[in-house]
Order: sequence, then C-alpha cells, then structure tokens
Amino acid sequence: MRHQKKFNHLGRKSAHRKAMLSNMAASLIIHKRIHTTVAKAKALRVYVEPLITKSKEDTTHSRRTVFSYLQSKEAVTELFREISKKVMDRPGGYTRILKTGNRFGDNAEMCLIELVDYNEAMLSVKDDSKTKSTRRKRAGAKKKEGDDAGVKAAETAKPTKEPKKVEEEPKKEEEEPKKAVEEPKAEVAEEAEVAPDASEETPAA
Repeated sequence: MRHQKKFNHLGRKSAHRKAMLSNMAASLIIHKRIHTTVAKAKALRVYVEPLITKSKEDTTHSRRTVFSYLQSKEAVTELFREISKKVMDRPGGYTRILKTGNRFGDNAEMCLIELVDYNEAMLSVKDDSKTKSTRRKRAGAKKKEGDDAGVKAAETAKPTKEPKKVEEEPKKEEEEPKKAVEEPKAEVAEEAEVAPDASEETPAA
C-alpha cells in the first residue's frame, strides 16, 4: 500500500523520469514557458523551483549543483545571469500553471507552465490595479477638499450676520428720541388739564 506517498512516477522508470524533467526544466529556463500536461507541470514545478532558489547565490558550488540537475551549460548560464536577478526579491512561487483545456485523442489536461516574472501581460495588469488604488485615495482627498470648502463657506457666511446687529442698534437709538419727543406732549396735556380747572375756580370767587 502507498500510504502518504504523493510522488507521481508519471508512468516511467526513475532514469527516464529524471531525464525528462531535466530536459523540461532546461527548456523552461531558456524559453520562459512550455506547453505540457498538468501532471508533468506539477512534477516539473517541484523539480525546478529549488534550482531557481539555488541560483540566488552565485557561487561555483551552487552552479555545479544546478548543472548536475540540468545537464545544460546554456540553461545554467541563463539561470544565473538573467533569471536570478529578476527573482531575487521573490520568496518562492517562481512558476505559474495556466490550464488550456483537454488534448484531443487521450483527453489529457493540458496547460502552460511559465516563469511568473516574465509574463508582461499580467505584470501590466497589476500595475493598472495599483494606479486604481491611488485614484481612490485621490477621490478621498477631493472629498476632504470639499469639506474644507464647506467650512470656508460657513466662515464667510458668519460675517454677514454681524452687519445685521449693527443695523438693529441704530433702530433702538431712533426709538429713544421718539420717546423723548412723546414725553413733552404728555406734559403739555397735563398743563392743558390744569388750565381749565383754574378757570373754573375764578368764577366761583
């Protein structure tokens, strides 16, 4: 029984399997993408990603170790000279599998396996998404500017209330002289009332 054995033999003997994965890894490094079945792509990903990690340290020992797996001087040179610089900041996950449907004949699942940092189309999509996020921040900044404009408008509206108070004060001053004018009239009326009383008293004498 094969409990906990997830190793896919791919229907081949070990020597045949290692030679096939070595050739596929060298092709992937040189051409940056290859078209194969999903089962082979998954096995290749486990085979090639440790070699890409090894290439981050450019020493004679690491070059000889990688060459023992790839058996291709061109692939080793390309890996250490070009690919290692692009993947230096990436902590793993150097390859991507894109399924392309089933193959005619045996109906096998087919896919493209590629190096992540060499797909310019997907990298440009990520750049567009970053610019959209900055646009959202700008929209928020515009809202803040609108709030500031509302505060400024409120501040400019406040001085318009002050002249009204100034206009009301002269009205009170105008009302006070009217009262002053009305008071002498009341005194005249009192004198008029007193005068007839005096005239009434004289005939009685």
